[in-house]
Amino acid sequence: MSRRTVDARRPFRRVNVSSGFPIDRAPGVAPGRSSGSAYGNLIWAVATSDDKTLDLDGQIAAAFAKIERVLGHFNTDKRYLVSANIFLSNLDNKKEFDVAWKGWVGDNPEHWPQRACIGATLSPGTLVEISVVAARPS
Repeated sequence: MSRRTVDARRPFRRVNVSSGFPIDRAPGVAPGRSSGSAYGNLIWAVATSDDKTLDLDGQIAAAFAKIERVLGHFNTDKRYLVSANIFLSNLDNKKEFDVAWKGWVGDNPEHWPQRACIGATLSPGTLVEISVVAARPS
Protein backbone atom coordinates (compact mmCIF):
# COMPACT_ATOMS: atom_id res chain seq x y z
CA MET A 1 0.00 0.00 0.00
CA SER A 2 1.57 3.30 -1.05
CA ARG A 3 1.39 6.43 1.09
CA ARG A 4 0.66 9.88 -0.34
CA THR A 5 0.93 13.36 1.06
CA VAL A 6 -1.42 16.25 0.48
CA ASP A 7 -0.12 17.80 -2.72
CA ALA A 8 -1.07 21.39 -3.52
CA ARG A 9 -0.90 20.57 -7.24
CA ARG A 10 -3.45 17.74 -7.08
CA PRO A 11 -7.04 18.83 -7.61
CA PHE A 12 -9.69 18.12 -5.07
CA ARG A 13 -12.50 15.80 -6.02
CA ARG A 14 -16.08 17.05 -6.07
CA VAL A 15 -18.58 14.32 -5.33
CA ASN A 16 -22.28 14.85 -5.90
CA VAL A 17 -23.88 12.44 -3.45
CA SER A 18 -27.23 13.47 -4.85
CA SER A 19 -28.40 16.32 -7.00
CA GLY A 20 -27.49 19.63 -5.36
CA PHE A 21 -25.42 18.05 -2.58
CA PRO A 22 -21.78 18.69 -3.58
CA ILE A 23 -18.99 17.53 -1.27
CA ASP A 24 -15.38 18.51 -2.00
CA ARG A 25 -12.69 16.09 -0.84
CA ALA A 26 -8.93 16.46 -0.44
CA PRO A 27 -6.81 13.42 -1.34
CA GLY A 28 -5.81 11.33 1.65
CA VAL A 29 -2.64 9.44 2.44
CA ALA A 30 -4.25 6.01 2.36
CA PRO A 31 -6.90 4.36 0.21
CA GLY A 32 -10.43 4.97 1.45
CA ARG A 33 -9.60 8.20 3.31
CA SER A 34 -9.55 11.91 2.59
CA SER A 35 -7.32 14.47 4.33
CA GLY A 36 -10.22 16.88 4.27
CA SER A 37 -13.81 17.31 3.18
CA ALA A 38 -15.99 20.34 2.65
CA TYR A 39 -19.71 20.82 2.47
CA GLY A 40 -21.09 24.31 2.22
CA ASN A 41 -19.18 26.55 4.59
CA LEU A 42 -17.88 23.73 6.82
CA ILE A 43 -14.50 22.04 6.43
CA TRP A 44 -13.26 18.87 8.13
CA ALA A 45 -9.53 18.09 8.11
CA VAL A 46 -7.32 15.48 9.74
CA ALA A 47 -3.54 15.20 9.93
CA THR A 48 -0.67 13.16 11.25
CA SER A 49 3.01 13.46 10.44
CA ASP A 50 4.14 11.46 7.43
CA ASP A 51 7.55 11.07 9.12
CA LYS A 52 7.12 8.70 12.05
CA THR A 53 10.79 9.08 13.07
CA LEU A 54 10.17 12.64 14.31
CA ASP A 55 9.83 13.32 18.04
CA LEU A 56 6.56 14.66 19.45
CA ASP A 57 7.35 18.31 18.71
CA GLY A 58 8.33 17.43 15.14
CA GLN A 59 5.16 15.41 14.57
CA ILE A 60 3.01 18.20 16.05
CA ALA A 61 4.61 20.76 13.71
CA ALA A 62 4.14 18.46 10.70
CA ALA A 63 0.49 17.84 11.58
CA PHE A 64 -0.16 21.58 12.06
CA ALA A 65 1.45 22.29 8.66
CA LYS A 66 -0.71 19.64 6.97
CA ILE A 67 -3.88 21.03 8.61
CA GLU A 68 -2.96 24.50 7.34
CA ARG A 69 -2.39 23.18 3.79
CA VAL A 70 -5.74 21.36 3.73
CA LEU A 71 -7.62 24.36 5.14
CA GLY A 72 -5.89 26.60 2.60
CA HIS A 73 -7.07 24.44 -0.28
CA PHE A 74 -10.61 24.97 0.95
CA ASN A 75 -10.06 28.77 1.17
CA THR A 76 -10.01 29.03 4.94
CA ASP A 77 -7.40 28.96 7.70
CA LYS A 78 -6.88 28.22 11.38
CA ARG A 79 -8.51 31.52 12.43
CA TYR A 80 -11.83 29.93 11.49
CA LEU A 81 -11.46 26.71 13.47
CA VAL A 82 -14.66 25.75 15.25
CA SER A 83 -13.56 22.50 16.88
CA ALA A 84 -10.41 20.42 17.33
CA ASN A 85 -9.90 16.88 18.59
CA ILE A 86 -6.36 15.97 19.52
CA PHE A 87 -5.37 12.33 19.87
CA LEU A 88 -2.13 11.66 21.74
CA SER A 89 -0.50 8.23 21.90
CA ASN A 90 0.56 9.13 25.45
CA LEU A 91 -1.72 11.49 27.37
CA ASP A 92 1.21 12.26 29.68
CA ASN A 93 2.43 14.45 26.77
CA LYS A 94 -0.59 16.77 27.01
CA LYS A 95 1.35 19.59 28.68
CA GLU A 96 3.97 19.48 25.92
CA PHE A 97 1.21 19.52 23.30
CA ASP A 98 -0.52 22.44 25.05
CA VAL A 99 2.63 24.57 24.66
CA ALA A 100 2.79 23.86 20.92
CA TRP A 101 -0.98 24.39 20.57
CA LYS A 102 -0.90 27.82 22.22
CA GLY A 103 1.93 28.89 19.93
CA TRP A 104 0.09 27.65 16.83
CA VAL A 105 -3.44 28.84 17.59
CA GLY A 106 -2.24 32.30 18.64
CA ASP A 107 -3.14 34.86 21.27
CA ASN A 108 -6.49 36.05 19.94
CA PRO A 109 -9.35 34.33 21.80
CA GLU A 110 -11.63 35.13 18.84
CA HIS A 111 -9.70 32.43 16.96
CA TRP A 112 -9.71 29.72 19.64
CA PRO A 113 -11.81 26.66 18.83
CA GLN A 114 -13.41 24.27 21.26
CA ARG A 115 -10.77 21.57 21.82
CA ALA A 116 -10.62 18.09 23.30
CA CYS A 117 -7.43 16.17 23.99
CA ILE A 118 -7.74 12.38 24.12
CA GLY A 119 -5.31 9.55 24.88
CA ALA A 120 -5.56 6.99 22.09
CA THR A 121 -3.89 3.98 20.56
CA LEU A 122 -2.59 5.31 17.23
CA SER A 123 -0.90 3.57 14.31
CA PRO A 124 2.72 2.49 14.93
CA GLY A 125 5.05 5.49 15.20
CA THR A 126 2.25 8.06 15.27
CA LEU A 127 2.46 10.23 18.38
CA VAL A 128 -0.31 12.74 17.55
CA GLU A 129 -3.33 12.96 15.26
CA ILE A 130 -5.31 16.17 14.86
CA SER A 131 -8.87 16.41 13.56
CA VAL A 132 -10.50 19.82 13.07
CA VAL A 133 -13.69 21.45 11.85
CA ALA A 134 -13.46 24.96 10.40
CA ALA A 135 -15.80 27.48 8.87
CA ARG A 136 -15.17 28.79 5.37
CA PRO A 137 -15.73 32.54 5.11
CA SER A 138 -18.17 33.49 2.38
